[in-house]
Amino acid sequence: MTKASKNTANLQDIGIGTVHEQVAEGYEFAFLNLRERGELAPLLKGLPDDHCDCPHWGYVIGGKVTFTHLDGRTEVFETGDAFYVAPGHVPVVEAGTEVLFISPEADAARVNGVIQSNMAAMQPS
Repeated sequence: MTKASKNTANLQDIGIGTVHEQVAEGYEFAFLNLRERGELAPLLKGLPDDHCDCPHWGYVIGGKVTFTHLDGRTEVFETGDAFYVAPGHVPVVEAGTEVLFISPEADAARVNGVIQSNMAAMQPS
């Protein structure tokens, strides 16, 4: 059995919060803690339909996360909710939210690469 925790994961400050990431057994475990509201739409540009194409399982430790799907449907998950979200979504994470995302490693790495590239492009020269 594999264990992932914030204590063993790599910490990264993402400006509006922190993420502790750890890969184990083909899955990425990402503990996200946002100080500010995070609207990810601009960071997903370049992915199919400019939506995240990675499935996620997760748990909202505190706060609220909203997923808007390609078909226009919206799902809201709040403190204490466990969830699954299919590919084809755009998340918005409210300030003060702490959430655990569990995602297939290869899919997460591809999406994270696009997000990092878009973040770098948004930085002032």
